[in-house]
Amino acid sequence: MNEKILIADDEPNIVVSLEYLLQREGYEVHVARDGEAALAAIARERPALVLLDVMMPLKSGFEVCASVRADPALAGTRILMLSAKGRDTDLAKGMALGADAYMTKPFATRELVARVAEMLQQARP
Repeated sequence: MNEKILIADDEPNIVVSLEYLLQREGYEVHVARDGEAALAAIARERPALVLLDVMMPLKSGFEVCASVRADPALAGTRILMLSAKGRDTDLAKGMALGADAYMTKPFATRELVARVAEMLQQARP
């Protein structure tokens, strides 16, 4: 079975490129374009990993991360936060809310694919 990944980002160019890249790597990819849709998709699809943009409409990535971490049923969901905000305070906030990793945009696609594979490997029992 292919591992499920949710891309939660409101920038169409990023979504299209990440979706293509991750499908090419063999993952089952789902997309959410705002924070509320992301929470619904996480609950419905139970992805192994969420690529979560910090700045999204309706709910921020920080709010989504906090909600996922507050739900015991979603405790195993890995979260990789993606953001153009690269300040130390933003990174610290994301990690404090329970993100497993944080990458700043722009990022090298090869680096992202490697990080995704690494995080999914760590998540396996």
